[in-house]
Amino acid sequence: MGNPVVHWELMSKDPAKVADFYAKIFGWKVQHHPELNYRVVETGAEGEMRGINGGIVKPDKPGPWPGNMLFYILVDDLAAYRKKIVAAGGKIHVEEQKVPGMGKFSLFTDPEGRMMGLWKAKTK
Repeated sequence: MGNPVVHWELMSKDPAKVADFYAKIFGWKVQHHPELNYRVVETGAEGEMRGINGGIVKPDKPGPWPGNMLFYILVDDLAAYRKKIVAAGGKIHVEEQKVPGMGKFSLFTDPEGRMMGLWKAKTK
């Protein structure tokens, strides 16, 4: 199994404005989920050069947010990859958090401070 990027997120002080910008420019469809403080973005990821979808969120904590953007990398074992990250000089910021009905994630920064995510999809 490879470890593809499966999701991205833009951190924003004004998610509605950012969502409107990308929708106007690229035709992305954005669904606001106020109960989650989250906007799901469908980029039209189809065809031969299939892209990925993402989200826009206003973090609960004040900025700065490292990188202002996250990529989520699919893994089969969050704990094992957290150990690899620390051993390679990275830092764990969120050990493990559930996304109901979807899976779990961890957040880390690489040695230069870029925030990234690990994603473990829910198994059936």
